[in-house]
Amino acid sequence: MTNTVFFPGLGLEFELNRVAFSVFGHNIYWYGIIIATGFLLAVAYGLWRAPRFSMDPDVITDAIFVVVPSAIIGARAYYVIFNPAVCFTADGSFSLLNAVAFWDGGLAIYGGVIGTVISAVIFCKVRKVDFWSGMDITAYGLLIGQMVGRWGNFVNVECYGGVTTMPWRMCSESIANDLLRDGLLESRQMYDSILDGALGVHPAFFYESMWNLLGFILLVLLAKRGRKFNGQMFLSYVIWYGLGRAVIEGMRTDSLYFFGTGIRSSQMLGIVSALVGIGLFVLRLKTAGPASPPFVKVSNEEVPQPEESAPAAEILPEGEEAAPAAEPAMPEPEESVPVAASAEPAALEEEQKEEKQDGGDAD
Repeated sequence: MTNTVFFPGLGLEFELNRVAFSVFGHNIYWYGIIIATGFLLAVAYGLWRAPRFSMDPDVITDAIFVVVPSAIIGARAYYVIFNPAVCFTADGSFSLLNAVAFWDGGLAIYGGVIGTVISAVIFCKVRKVDFWSGMDITAYGLLIGQMVGRWGNFVNVECYGGVTTMPWRMCSESIANDLLRDGLLESRQMYDSILDGALGVHPAFFYESMWNLLGFILLVLLAKRGRKFNGQMFLSYVIWYGLGRAVIEGMRTDSLYFFGTGIRSSQMLGIVSALVGIGLFVLRLKTAGPASPPFVKVSNEEVPQPEESAPAAEILPEGEEAAPAAEPAMPEPEESVPVAASAEPAALEEEQKEEKQDGGDAD
């Protein structure tokens, strides 16, 4: 399971063993480790950036347990549908283990995307969350997963293009043997030229990895300018990846073909998905309305309390009614004594004195 891969124009050489280590006699492959690493990085980024895309990180965590298994099943199913020979052993008998052995290679990204979208639609409907916002943050995870995961193809020495003399050409004995077996070399001399490094193949895995890296950077910059509508990032991903995949897939020598025709399945799907993505992008730009605001999780501790609160109401025994509050007493006006009333007794006393001096009244 060891291959020597070298890049003569760059002066690089790698000794690649598909098996990373063994546990109780079971081989753990680099392909699976690299795919898992890409998945973990995608999840970490998604949880970090989810609030910006109006998504609750807790909802994203719940969605992972639904979407990820669906994506793996979809990716393997797509590969098996268009390459059914992988399900059979050397003697021609069907092997269920071979059909599901994705850890040994054979995952088609478009099958993974289809599985992701279907399961996301169901999840969002059940949980009553916005599908388009969820797919916006998922787009970043897809780009990260594909960018990292393509290096698993490098370890397996697969996902390469046709013969080239470019300075970054990739060479390997296993590549030369596969090309000769599939009748893709015109002469034995071309076979020998790959072995000595004069010829090589396009490292298509590297092209796609870098295309996804560039797409990730562009979507990050696009998000900083602000989303125009929910689904903008996801549809941008569909368009970007579809166009790139249509070109890169045309270089590859190990493409999956559409049911025995000369049409490359992923190349056709790349073109169709890009066209559909453009149509939906224009439609939602006109009709979807503004994007949802960032998600803010408010806890009880963060709720501002009023500065002054009313006194707590008195708790009375059951059946009793609270007495009406007494109205504040109004100040009584001060009594004033009329001037005429206070002078009246003094005037009578003076009049009596004058009568006594005059002898009083007649009998």
